[in-house]
Amino acid sequence: MAISVLLADDDARFRGIYRKLFDRTEDFRTAGEAADGAEAARLCVALKPDVALLDVQMPGADGLEAVRRILPATGTRVIMLTTFDLDEYVHEALTLGASGFLLKNAAPQEVLQAVRTVHAGHAMLAPEVTARLLHTLAPGRPQRRHRFAGQVLSEREVQVIRYVARGYSNQQIADELFLSLETVRTYLRRTFAKLDVRDRTQLAVLAYQAGLLHEQR
Repeated sequence: MAISVLLADDDARFRGIYRKLFDRTEDFRTAGEAADGAEAARLCVALKPDVALLDVQMPGADGLEAVRRILPATGTRVIMLTTFDLDEYVHEALTLGASGFLLKNAAPQEVLQAVRTVHAGHAMLAPEVTARLLHTLAPGRPQRRHRFAGQVLSEREVQVIRYVARGYSNQQIADELFLSLETVRTYLRRTFAKLDVRDRTQLAVLAYQAGLLHEQR
């Protein structure tokens, strides 16, 4: 079945460019369009698209407000659109549960690959990009309690989380810890469930917020 995509941006011309891209590409279709976050949230609940592309900055309810409404109510996965390489909103978007972010000047093939990746259940940021972004946005020690507090994590699980936050791929983690690739995947699935996160991007955000890279456990 075609991957259904909802487009939310206050620039109708920009939406038109993306609509043509998806409608002219096999295995994709445009589910709907919205000019603000409130409309995007309403359409996601009504249409249940596989993936929503949300501009961060829209009049009225912005992309972040849309994420807050969409994720608890639907199974739609969200990619945020931004014009800035390290937009101040990106960190909050990832923390809220967005699966990643995409620059609005991304090439068509990058856009299609990002949607495919997110639809498959993965974060859309390459591991090394995730590490660089998170290190810039959340490098300090934690200032508040976090979801790691009170969780029973094994030492091996903590090791895997640290490598994820540093930008290692699953294969690189397996090589570093002398584990099989499937074992690493099992550890990740287990930590996702324990910490109630959707993907490795959220896990990395949480690890940085928790100061896990600064603490020895």
